[in-house]
Amino acid sequence: MKVASLDRNQPHRRFNPLTGEWLLVSPQRTARPWQGEQEISSRIERPEYEPECYLCPGNERANGAQNPNYHNPYVFTNDFSALLPDTPPAIEEDDLFRAESAQGTCRVICFSSKHNLTLPDLPVSEIAKIVSVWMAETAELGQQYRWVQIFENKGAMMGSSNAHPHGQIWASRALPTVPAKEDGQQQNYMEKHKRPLLVEYLERELQFGERLVVENDHWAVLVPFWANWPFEIILLPKRHITRITDLNADETITLAQILQLILQKYDRLFNIPFPYTMGWHGAPFLVEHCDHWLLHAHAYPPLLRSAAVKKFMVGYEMLGEPQRDFTPEQAAETLRSLTSK
Repeated sequence: MKVASLDRNQPHRRFNPLTGEWLLVSPQRTARPWQGEQEISSRIERPEYEPECYLCPGNERANGAQNPNYHNPYVFTNDFSALLPDTPPAIEEDDLFRAESAQGTCRVICFSSKHNLTLPDLPVSEIAKIVSVWMAETAELGQQYRWVQIFENKGAMMGSSNAHPHGQIWASRALPTVPAKEDGQQQNYMEKHKRPLLVEYLERELQFGERLVVENDHWAVLVPFWANWPFEIILLPKRHITRITDLNADETITLAQILQLILQKYDRLFNIPFPYTMGWHGAPFLVEHCDHWLLHAHAYPPLLRSAAVKKFMVGYEMLGEPQRDFTPEQAAETLRSLTSK
């Protein structure tokens, strides 16, 4: 059956091969969705050290523990962990009321001793130290847990309860829902095409160029073809790497460089510290075969047209499927045009 060529200026749906889900794109709803609007900078000048901050060096945390006077990235077990390592194994087998116990651990990583900085404010050498900590923590936790999730929630809009620059690392024996979808989709693609899904996807995107935001010798940042969020990105290595623990010295430095660059572009977009959730997905641990995986990071920023206009997943999107008005190609062009600080 012959199928007509798709007009991307008309309503259409895009398929996310990583999750097996669809997205509705409605570009006709607005001819020019982003007009370069900027709010007056709402940056709040914060001190390098905040006596009441439970993440600053030397301060006491909620459980009475005292932070050391750290200068490099500092990691500790979350005082209010969502997962606990000693939860007794248990399961309820019922088709309607099925449950199982969860075991794991949650850690906090302070990116810097300075309270007034964010990740894009740090020099490349400091970001590289954070990458090295991500690698070391993942290697350690991966010996015991199937899944290690590195992530950062930046900004109160994304639920961050403390402005001190920090991220989190959660590890669990179970494979969470989203990584499980990605694992299955990548495995199916590998079986069908004999090549890793994201390896082939990156090759195609580098040829097209329209959704490429920035690249260097070892990494590329794209607005994915299937992006749900307005300025969502995916960060991919150019070498077939399955886990963050596989990075070599050059890839560590160039990762720090491209992270600084893309996050500074975010901050320039609306002239504010740009809120986002960002995290890494790599091959699960304690498994034999993982060649179908390619390490990658997702960033999901909620802002739409200005610092005051947020994208909400409501209505049709909660009850049907995600929807966006302006295309990933337009978002990539906007991000490309921004300079770093």
